[in-house]
Amino acid sequence: MEKMEYPKLFEPWKIGNCVIPNRIALTPMLMEVAELDGTAGDRLIEYYRERARGGVGLIQTEVTRISDWTGCTGPRQLSVTSDRCIPGLKKLADAIHAEGSKIFVQLHHPGRQTYQLVVTAWKLSDIIGRHWDGYWNIFFGLTKYLDFFDMPALHKVYPRNVSASGGTPAALACTPIGNPQIVRSLSKWEIKAIEDEFARGAYRCKQAGIDGVQLHCSHGYFLQQFISPYTNRRTDEYGGSVENRTRIVKEIIEKIHELCGPDYPISARFTADEYYRNFGYDQGYTIDDAVEIAKALESYGVQYLDLSCGTYDTMNTWCEPTSYPQGWRKENGKRIKEAVNIPVGNTGVIRTPEQAEKLLEEGYQDVIAMARPFLADPYWAKKAKEGRADEINRCLSCLYCLESMMGNALAGGLPGQCAVNPRTCNELMYPLNPPKVGDGRQVVVIGAGPAGLMAARVCAQKGFKVTVFEKADKVGGQVLLAAAPPQKKKIGWITQDYKTQCEKLGVEIRLNTEATLENVSELKPYAIFNATGGTPFVPKIPGYDLPNVYTPDQILRGDVKLEGKNVAVIGSGMTGLETAEFLSDNGNQVSIIEMMDEIAPGTWCQHKEDVIPKLKDAGAKFYAGWKLVEIREDSVEIENAHIVNNKKNVPCDTVIMSLGVRPTGLDPAITKLTYKCINVGDAMHAGRIADATHTAYKAAMALK
Repeated sequence: MEKMEYPKLFEPWKIGNCVIPNRIALTPMLMEVAELDGTAGDRLIEYYRERARGGVGLIQTEVTRISDWTGCTGPRQLSVTSDRCIPGLKKLADAIHAEGSKIFVQLHHPGRQTYQLVVTAWKLSDIIGRHWDGYWNIFFGLTKYLDFFDMPALHKVYPRNVSASGGTPAALACTPIGNPQIVRSLSKWEIKAIEDEFARGAYRCKQAGIDGVQLHCSHGYFLQQFISPYTNRRTDEYGGSVENRTRIVKEIIEKIHELCGPDYPISARFTADEYYRNFGYDQGYTIDDAVEIAKALESYGVQYLDLSCGTYDTMNTWCEPTSYPQGWRKENGKRIKEAVNIPVGNTGVIRTPEQAEKLLEEGYQDVIAMARPFLADPYWAKKAKEGRADEINRCLSCLYCLESMMGNALAGGLPGQCAVNPRTCNELMYPLNPPKVGDGRQVVVIGAGPAGLMAARVCAQKGFKVTVFEKADKVGGQVLLAAAPPQKKKIGWITQDYKTQCEKLGVEIRLNTEATLENVSELKPYAIFNATGGTPFVPKIPGYDLPNVYTPDQILRGDVKLEGKNVAVIGSGMTGLETAEFLSDNGNQVSIIEMMDEIAPGTWCQHKEDVIPKLKDAGAKFYAGWKLVEIREDSVEIENAHIVNNKKNVPCDTVIMSLGVRPTGLDPAITKLTYKCINVGDAMHAGRIADATHTAYKAAMALK
């Protein structure tokens, strides 16, 4: 019998005439799971089906293209631009309905946030012929020799990045993830044409049996570009007042009603606050303005408001890094909910059923809207309903989903991934319940970090008897260090959740127990997973062995406590930056020295945007393009990475060497106990959480 612990969460509700079975909604998040021609294929259908099977009441698709010529945002973006899209959408709708859920398609145009490269690649493939994979790869191969990102002359004369306004102000030039774009203002006839594309897209959705559509008026995309005074500088009937700036939404809804009938449900993804003020801008709109805009949208026929916030200029407010607290946006939901008479959903780092139920009980919102938590665990809702909330894989807000999606998309059109759930977007490749091939054979896992616990969990699911050795007094490994700063505690959830899942599968976890030849050989292991992790790398630079030299693990673990010190952190990867932030928070003056020409090279931009301004506010000094040549008791000597003998002395009394880790290694005698001795995680090669979990998952799935 099902155990109901969250009654409000599982109440039905309506969008217009569409009854949703519970108050849990998957919000749109681009993961690039469609086919390269924009149709819904088996991979996309299975991705959404699994979330519906997991109990999500309302599935809302990722950004779905309504215009091929001006509106592409990714190579595997779902599309409603042609009737050829209808059969795939119908299969998708049927799959979702079979699981008892409802589905809305989010109609999207990126406006000034279009990648012209993607537009050109897609359109050329369309013109040449639909051999998508081949032409896409050929086109990206050409970018090595042709500077497409700087725009060919044709694009400079007549750019296809269109918006409410164009021209020279900085607000009108788009820079999505560091890629400058030229933007031009739409003429009135072009506005009407794009409105028609929205309406025709909605009609195709209705033909396919989709329950309703959502207009994307958020995250700085096309419709928000009209709504926001920051990007809308028009002086005609589409600019100025709230009525004028929202006119395009009103006209789109009217056209949808003409084609689909007045009863076809329409929702809107709506930014409740642009938060420009938090990033040094003096324009945009706030929650006070959003209340009036929300009332206007309701009067035009929007039947559900799915709230978000921010734009790509203020990106960390709509897809938050791990430092943002749970529920930080809840007041936005309450303000809008009190102003309108239609249901209001809201996001904002909602991670647990307890938190979700409380938000509903206290009247902050009508619907629990989430995206990333369903990447981490598609069965979040089902586990909550059955009283198994402790088994949920919680989202860490690590942003690997967004980083991998954008990196993979521009590298050739592969879907995004999740750090804690390797099955995300790979549901067809990896079954939820792997085949039981273990027959009770013994598997030993050495190390209880993310890689070790992932390997243990999967092996236990496959019917192996699993024993984990962990020399520390708790699970976590390197994750414990990443989660040491107070604002990074969510990172530690991964091993807490894996531990719970392992224990429920019967995995034996031996804490305070170092793996030795004796205790491992006693178990007669069929297979051994080496998940011993890595140890800090300290090069033998003059002075490396002085007593004032430490590594990040000593600081973050609390072995060494520093207060009021002048500290030089060598290396500006995320571990170095997090250590520097931890030290700054404890009253130390920090200097960060990086041999590369930029701070945190290769680090995802949102993490840098989160931590670097905080360090600057705390008075940290940055030395990019300088390499360490000597450590002294009262300073470090650094040399310009490009100019020989151009040296500088940086005063400090403490040095932190944050230069990565090397595999710890395993006793060779233990490795000889079985020919199936498998390295995973940092024991294989130094990497991030996603590297650890994905290598361990694949290795454990391959074990027979």
